[in-house]
Amino acid sequence: MNKAIKTDKAPKAIGPYSQGIDTGMFIFSSGQIPINPSSGEVAGENIEEQTRQVLDNLKNVLLTGGSDLSKVIKTTVFIKDMNHFSKVNEIYAQYFSEPYPASSCIEVSRLPWDVLIEIAAVALK
Repeated sequence: MNKAIKTDKAPKAIGPYSQGIDTGMFIFSSGQIPINPSSGEVAGENIEEQTRQVLDNLKNVLLTGGSDLSKVIKTTVFIKDMNHFSKVNEIYAQYFSEPYPASSCIEVSRLPWDVLIEIAAVALK
């Protein structure tokens, strides 16, 4: 049976979805955006600050669900500007280690709250 993951250490859902779902074998996170869960505000104005906040939010959802970043097997990265790809990868590499998760990176025209980045992940439990 699927179980919703809820934590105050990541932004609250802004729609009819869960922060993550625990299937017992996998954790599926919803896309995390750079909202500071304490203030409810967008964290930072540049891609580096926003990427760090997104990955911290993702880490906290996974930890609440009984997993962690080392167990991530797939990420989907949505960025507003593909010119930020190398900067995102520099920070991403500080949070993940080899073997790195499989990943897709997609440039999009707009994200919730007009943020610069959103990341969703699938992790082993």
